[in-house]
Formats: sequence, C-alpha cells, structure tokens
Amino acid sequence: MTALTFLGAEPTASDRQPRPLSPAVRAGDFVYVSGQVPVDEQGHVVDGGIEAQTRQVFANLETALALAGATLADVCKTTVWLEDARDFGAFNRVYMSFFPGGKPARSTVESRLMIPAKVEIDVVAYRPVG
Repeated sequence: MTALTFLGAEPTASDRQPRPLSPAVRAGDFVYVSGQVPVDEQGHVVDGGIEAQTRQVFANLETALALAGATLADVCKTTVWLEDARDFGAFNRVYMSFFPGGKPARSTVESRLMIPAKVEIDVVAYRPVG
C-alpha cells in the first residue's frame, strides 16, 4: 500500500486562523491539490474580476504543486467552481493560457463559494516519484 505524504502547512486566511487541510497530498505518483481560491499571501481575496482572480488561483496552484516537485504541465484533471456562470468565457480565456499544450480533463460548475470570490480550482497531477 502506498503511504500518503501531506505537503505544506495548514493555510491561514485573513482571520489568521489555520484551515484544516493540506495544500497538497502525494499518493504514490499522483499529487492532489486542495481547492485554491484567489487569495494573496496575507489571505485576502485579490481585487479585480474573474481574470485577475483566475490568475491568482493559478499562482496558488503552482505554489502547491511545487511542494511535490510538480508543475501545471503534470496536471491531468481540474475541477472548477465559478461563482457566476456568466464569467465562463472570460475564465476560459485565462485558463487556456496556463495550459498551452495538452489540456487536462476538467469539470466546471456554478456554485456559491465559501468566501466572497469568483473562482476556486483544485487539480490532480501525475508526477512519478524519483
């Protein structure tokens, strides 16, 4: 059986309270990254519309993937939650810029998010150990 490796410290939000999750978990050759929202290093939601928030989410995804030595090029699946389906086109334009080669499998839904943000994304990456 493959052991799980929990990567990174529990994130904190603007209220400075730790959140009960790991930024990323390695399970064998797969890396699971928790849902990332558009917050900066201080835990504040970034200003701007869906484009700015999507870019911040991808910056946060890259940081979490790096904990396992992975990059966006290793991503095989994404799940996206959009606060407003009307943002879908603008979101897609930014999203595509982060995956210029092969496109990962993806699920996208409209959903109310747990914080006042426009987008949340989690990913699964395949990055063999060693």
